[in-house]
Amino acid sequence: MGVPAFFRWLSRKYPSIIVNCVEEKAKECNGVKAPIDTSKPNPNEVEFDNLYLDMNGIIHPCTHPEDKPAPKNEDEMMVAIFEYIDRIFNIVRPRRLLYMAIDGVAPRAKMNQQRSRRFRASKEGMEAAEEKQKIRQEILAKGGILPPEEVKERFDSNCITPGTEFMDNLAKCLRYYIADRLNSDPGWKNLTVILSDASAPGEGEHKIMDYIRRQRAQPNHDPNTHHCLCGADADLIMLGLATHEPNFTIIREEFKPNKPKPCSLCNQMGHEVKDCQGLPREKQGKHDQFADSLPVAEQEFIFIRLCVLREYLERELTMASLPFTFDFERSVDDWVFMCFFVGNDFLPHLPSLEIREGAIDRLVNIYKNVVHKTGGYLTESGFVNLQRVQMIMLAVGEVEDSIFKKRKDDDDNFKRRQKEKRKRMKRDQPSFIPGGQFSPQALGNRSSPQAISNPRQAAFEMRMHDRQNSTTSSSPNTSLNSDGSPSLAGGIKRKAEDSDSEPEPEDNIRLWETGWKQRYYKNKFDVDASDEKFRRKVVQSYVEGLCWVLRYYYQGCASWNWYYPFHYAPFASDFEGIADMPSDFEKGSKPFKPLEQLMGVFPAASGNFLPPTWRKLMTDPESSIIDFYPEDFAIDLNGKKYAWQGVALLPFVDERRLRAALEEVYPDLTPEESRRNSLGGDVLFVGKHHPLCDFIVEQYKTKNTEPVDIPPELCHGIQGKLTLNENAVLPDQTVESPVPMLRDLTQNSAVSISFKDPQFDEDFVFKAVVLPGAKKPAPVLKPGDWEKTNNDGRPWRPQLGFNRDRKPVHLDQSAFRTLGHTMPRERGMPGMYANAVPLGTYGSPYTRPLMSGQQQIPKLLSNLRPQESWRGPTPLFQQTPQRNAGAAPLLAWNRMLQSQNQFQPNQYQGLGGPMNYPQRPEDRMDRGRQV
Repeated sequence: MGVPAFFRWLSRKYPSIIVNCVEEKAKECNGVKAPIDTSKPNPNEVEFDNLYLDMNGIIHPCTHPEDKPAPKNEDEMMVAIFEYIDRIFNIVRPRRLLYMAIDGVAPRAKMNQQRSRRFRASKEGMEAAEEKQKIRQEILAKGGILPPEEVKERFDSNCITPGTEFMDNLAKCLRYYIADRLNSDPGWKNLTVILSDASAPGEGEHKIMDYIRRQRAQPNHDPNTHHCLCGADADLIMLGLATHEPNFTIIREEFKPNKPKPCSLCNQMGHEVKDCQGLPREKQGKHDQFADSLPVAEQEFIFIRLCVLREYLERELTMASLPFTFDFERSVDDWVFMCFFVGNDFLPHLPSLEIREGAIDRLVNIYKNVVHKTGGYLTESGFVNLQRVQMIMLAVGEVEDSIFKKRKDDDDNFKRRQKEKRKRMKRDQPSFIPGGQFSPQALGNRSSPQAISNPRQAAFEMRMHDRQNSTTSSSPNTSLNSDGSPSLAGGIKRKAEDSDSEPEPEDNIRLWETGWKQRYYKNKFDVDASDEKFRRKVVQSYVEGLCWVLRYYYQGCASWNWYYPFHYAPFASDFEGIADMPSDFEKGSKPFKPLEQLMGVFPAASGNFLPPTWRKLMTDPESSIIDFYPEDFAIDLNGKKYAWQGVALLPFVDERRLRAALEEVYPDLTPEESRRNSLGGDVLFVGKHHPLCDFIVEQYKTKNTEPVDIPPELCHGIQGKLTLNENAVLPDQTVESPVPMLRDLTQNSAVSISFKDPQFDEDFVFKAVVLPGAKKPAPVLKPGDWEKTNNDGRPWRPQLGFNRDRKPVHLDQSAFRTLGHTMPRERGMPGMYANAVPLGTYGSPYTRPLMSGQQQIPKLLSNLRPQESWRGPTPLFQQTPQRNAGAAPLLAWNRMLQSQNQFQPNQYQGLGGPMNYPQRPEDRMDRGRQV
């Protein structure tokens, strides 16, 4: 999503929207992991109905992870994706629907951004490989030590695009995965599963939103459905708010910055490739047991509760003495609309609005000041009132000059502080730090001191290293030969990074100086600022974009062909006279076909994913569209510091020229390529226990080729059309595994069928309102939360679980002493309990049998809630473990001994049902959820 830093800003301003996920871990016995029973109540003390997976946010980290070794082949990638989905399912545990959506062919407005990303990724990958090879040769020439170069095929992430063989294989694997889980996992027993693969057009998150909109418009829809959407894009927050569903939660990975990565040359931690010196690896641990292991920590997940965000926004957006009736839902829509000005996937952000500078807060304040004059809200159900938007934008334009000057002052102050910090660190840095076995150890490292080996040799090496450093530092401009002697070639220029000031990219615009608008249009658009006609054309295109984006969020794709035809945005002060600008879009437009999109977004370096004759159009100098695929292109930093923040100046693809060129090569497609180039639809899966299963099987028996309506009473109120599927999963038919390492499903009982959402007229308007019968969630925020938004300067941590009154469990001093005595002390990795062995796993000497008649230890926690409480189940770590009925109670160490001998699935079963969780009254009566 094109809103950098949006989530960081949102979580800091509204911290209570974040909740840490409680995840039940699989228990391991004798090296075998016992599967988690996801049919049991959710340990997060909340029950979700529908889980939606934006699959591209899962596919990318599983195929080319950043914090662990990459999968060796495509089969391992598929298994990694399966495990990731299992983990999300275990946390959320949906009871009605699982919707998997993979990005299909995107609208043209999105394809421009996809094209920029893929060209940039290809260029950066080639430059990184060349730089790595250059540094490698330099290090080896100086006598450095590097491991042998691994010859492995580089995974091109550009293949994660509709129309490639990889995406086709992924769809097959996911169909197998769904069938396997419906056959074997009790948590999937009554679940409806919908798979929208890459052949179905539309972005994954927008296919999900389109499904929710269309189901909300049905008379059988439950207005109190609890939705959970999995994805890392910031726009999911705005999309969730746009549904106006009272119970909407987003689950995403918790972002942890500055994760350590090994050098790709020497595989050692602590430096990057450009700083690699080819030094031998230092010994780590007593027996060097941690030398080749990376500190891999399992990624944690967090919930974003949009109902709490709505509470924050209700307090912030409520306005008194309005000349019209205040409507909170309309004000939320206006807030979502204003967020588009700071950036999105389809439009560049306005030069004067940077989210890191509080642009959204500035817009909200202007909105609250101007809304009294507008006479109403800016938007209604996805349609924009341009006359009112003009008043807001011109108010922003009045302060543009002061915004640019303040930005320059803040930037200068930051550079001054950084320069002073570098000088201070250089002044306070010790002249020599010993390394190897004499290197300083961090406080808190409880590993026992290692014996010094060969101290004379170590002292000699340190003296020589210190002497070499002092010789080099005394003559910084003297170049040395390979043997360390001074070279006669003369001095060398001091590197820029050795100086106090870093090189800055040239800024020809100088927005903080008079005449900034003239320079901006001259440099960015190559026109004079006095060219009123051109400026109005840019503004009109941008206004069309704002209307298109809002319609896309609230009503669906208004036009598959529209796109913003410039690389840069206009100024807010240019939004004059926009009230009369047209904002209608052509009807009946169609999306690209998958292979056509590949030709529009791929660089020539990724042409191997295309048919040979199509690929030739990218590289043949005589090709009529060769100008669409430049080998090199400029990146305009546009006032930013890093290249990834800049603007890739690529030529826009002319759709008519592209289609004309492809007409000549279409006859060369094989039947398999033609199939991958066709547009598909969604597929619905159910298991044998689902009420809809018999209905679907009957359709296949009667061979009914006509679309039939889903009986809503058989499918949790879901409505749509069902059509027989050619490659259906059918009961009593073997489902072959597309992954060799996984078994075939020889006893299949699941069934699949093509599914289509309810259809509406093209002019139908989905109302952006809270549905009748929806119950407002109980308030979560307390009065003190408003004053403690900044947490008094203390580091804020998200709460654990949805119940804010839960009291955390912590250890007393005696427990810490016990852990300190039982932990092995020869561990070289940091952290007191970083490598703790689970007690009882390897025959702990502290386990002992339970004596006859022995009483259970007193409960450490007495704050268990009554069974009739609405607050949900008792957390796992607050439950009193018990054995089966009739057995003597077990102490902690006795349970450990028993866990070595046998796995007891009922170990945590207590009073009041499995896991001692109370049922929600709504689940028993009001909701009518099938169990």
